[in-house]
Amino acid sequence: MAAETDARAKSDAYVAKLDEVLAKLKTHETLPPGSSPQQMMEYYKREKVRLDQNAADQAELDRLSKDAKALETAIRTHDQAFLTTGRVGFGTKGLRELVAPAGTRTADGVGAGSTEEELKRAYDGKGLKPGKDGKYELPAEGVLSGKGWVYEFTMDGAKVTGLALVKRGTYCS
Repeated sequence: MAAETDARAKSDAYVAKLDEVLAKLKTHETLPPGSSPQQMMEYYKREKVRLDQNAADQAELDRLSKDAKALETAIRTHDQAFLTTGRVGFGTKGLRELVAPAGTRTADGVGAGSTEEELKRAYDGKGLKPGKDGKYELPAEGVLSGKGWVYEFTMDGAKVTGLALVKRGTYCS
């Protein structure tokens, strides 16, 4: 849980810093036709400051991008480990996710190793839709129906690599 809290904090800090840097990027102003030499000099001074600031902001964006890639790699490695062993996740409002261990299949026989075609054949017309990061989501049925729970199928290309029952929007404390 500490690792997840740390990852979320780093992710939130990254997004906040990215928003800050992007907000500071200045747009290019144009020199009006017929400007005096004094106006031209002032314009070039402002442009030099703008270009220097944009270069510094770009360097910060490059650093943030490297941090984000490292964080993304760590999160994927973390998630892949849990796809093998399974896990239970709790958030501030209780149970958040149940990640099925490798080898688990739905009642319709879909699980890790199933093809995208098999997934669609089993669940098209039952609410299957593309989710984030190339995943597929299917509304949960039965006692969990209508309560925000979805089956989440993690994909790698055209193969299912993981299966979870999740309720997004319930974060860890």
